[in-house]
Amino acid sequence: MDGNSKVFNTDTGNLLPDELPADMFHYQLQALSADKATQLYHYLRDNLAWQQPSIHVFGKWHPIPRLQAYIGDPDSAYEYSKQVFSPMPWPEPLARMRERLNNQLGCKFNAVLVNYYRNGLDSMGWHADDEPELGAQPTIASLSLGALRKFKLRHKHSRVVTDVPLRHGSLLIMKGHSQQHFEHSLPKQRKVTQGRINLTFRHIDASLL
Repeated sequence: MDGNSKVFNTDTGNLLPDELPADMFHYQLQALSADKATQLYHYLRDNLAWQQPSIHVFGKWHPIPRLQAYIGDPDSAYEYSKQVFSPMPWPEPLARMRERLNNQLGCKFNAVLVNYYRNGLDSMGWHADDEPELGAQPTIASLSLGALRKFKLRHKHSRVVTDVPLRHGSLLIMKGHSQQHFEHSLPKQRKVTQGRINLTFRHIDASLL
């Protein structure tokens, strides 16, 4: 654990600690029942066309340490790390989930980035979802399926890190100025042997590209 890291116990319900302001973050412990979450996990693992693209880091290209699939409406191309990702069509289970979240949150999600962490050796480095096409104050709904992994949030100025263990079927909402003030990551956890799938629903405004 980081020396200045704080651990939040997500067993306690929907409240997050003071370090994570309510106007930027909301945690829902059980957005999906365990059975429905497991069913969706297996469907996505077995049916999505997983890819492992390379990203440009410090002048070199490296394959990302996870698999991913980008799904969305035809006009929701997404650009990051000097690449443009064209969306694949919505499979029915994700179309239903998108509609449910749009109704629940009052959003207009038109895309979802799905990351598959095959085991604890797969990871995601520190970053903020602050690409121009997401807008100035994006709302991102992060649904977790599968193995418990430790999601880290780091304030860009104080550098305080909060660990949020994201549980099977849970939903973390990041909104408002969250991407301006915080970075997030999913570090390696070598003892984790099972897979995890994370879905981040978002609205892409192609006119901002």
